[in-house]
Amino acid sequence: MKNIKDYDIDKLKEELIYLGEKTFRAEQIFKWVFVEKVKSFDEMTNLSLELREKLKQHYDICNFEIVKMLESNDGTKKYLFGLNDGNAIESVLMQYHFGKTVCVSSQIGCKMGCKFCASTGIPFIRNLTSGEIVEQIIRIEQDINEKISNVVFMGIGEPFDNYDNVINAIKILNNQKGLNIGARHISVSTSGIVPIIYKFADENVQCTLSISLHSANNETRSSMMPVNNAYNIQELIKACKYYIQKTNKRISFEYALAKDNNDNKKAADELINLLHNMLCHVNLIPINKIENGKYVKASNENIIKFRDYLNDNGITATIRRELGSDINAACGQLRRKNLQK
Repeated sequence: MKNIKDYDIDKLKEELIYLGEKTFRAEQIFKWVFVEKVKSFDEMTNLSLELREKLKQHYDICNFEIVKMLESNDGTKKYLFGLNDGNAIESVLMQYHFGKTVCVSSQIGCKMGCKFCASTGIPFIRNLTSGEIVEQIIRIEQDINEKISNVVFMGIGEPFDNYDNVINAIKILNNQKGLNIGARHISVSTSGIVPIIYKFADENVQCTLSISLHSANNETRSSMMPVNNAYNIQELIKACKYYIQKTNKRISFEYALAKDNNDNKKAADELINLLHNMLCHVNLIPINKIENGKYVKASNENIIKFRDYLNDNGITATIRRELGSDINAACGQLRRKNLQK
């Protein structure tokens, strides 16, 4: 059965024509689903009983079950959601001074194999549909009874490996008649699938693009991220420069600092040379410990020195605030298995 949350208003109009109904009903259904956040078609009281029955026959309203929720000492919440097919994913709610941010998953499992990410240990099962991506935000809003202001595609999975569903989810999230989350409040992170970066640039989506870089040296980056064997740093930076030229938007480069690996002056100099004169920002991430992981977090002293050295040499760099590490909800720690008590 098709998930009603997979459809934006235009697609809903097409579905209603197929059902022999008036297209103006699309906006009514869209509002019920994404503004009122109803859990059944019976709650759509301004629709005829006949139409509600048709909707029940052809569509499902995707309602995730909160299997478990853990709350960090810093207020971060990690949700384990049960999906309708028996699978499970994790999403994270973070509190910042500018509002509440949800980190969403885009796949069940991941193919990328990044050595510092817990999702590497999860076999890839399938892509999430756009409705399943959006449902993560809806379900968290229902749970906390507050509006989510920002969304980051940095959970389980590679968003650009599920491109069409991610783009459609962004359109649904951004729609002013629905959840109304501004495109500039949405960030999409990729490990560096070069052809999709060009495609994303040509679509000129106004959300932020984040690139998981982690090293300016091909040998080091390949050891951390197998995707670099398919698309090396030179190809990646060429695509990033195209994106900047096409959109005039700044790219955020994510750089996870690992002790005795990519946290030294040589690595910083390579990064400065690589990003010289680019419209970009470097987001330094204290690498988080994962089960069976080979990397250890760089010392706080090295992280600060690395940031200051970049800034002193013309590269804007900040250190990402660590949130949720005590419940394995921090960057790179999400996985599909049941949460531990």
